[in-house]
Amino acid sequence: MPVWLKDPMSFPGQEPGDVEIGVCVTDIQQRVGLGQSTTSQYLAMLRQAGLVVAARRGKWTYYRRDEANIARLMETLRDVF
Repeated sequence: MPVWLKDPMSFPGQEPGDVEIGVCVTDIQQRVGLGQSTTSQYLAMLRQAGLVVAARRGKWTYYRRDEANIARLMETLRDVF
């Protein structure tokens, strides 16, 4: 799922201004084909791991990758392996 978020414009209905805040959880749910609850649980785990950032806009939640944390994770993995 985080790989999909690397290109927010690949989601239907995304506007160029949306890239800054991320992708709506509803659009993510439609792409993964899972229920809303399951999708939200997976996104919550990714957020807790520091791989994605959540932003609220009204009643909608948007997710985007946390590129800085992902880069740190990749660097750590390279150091370990």
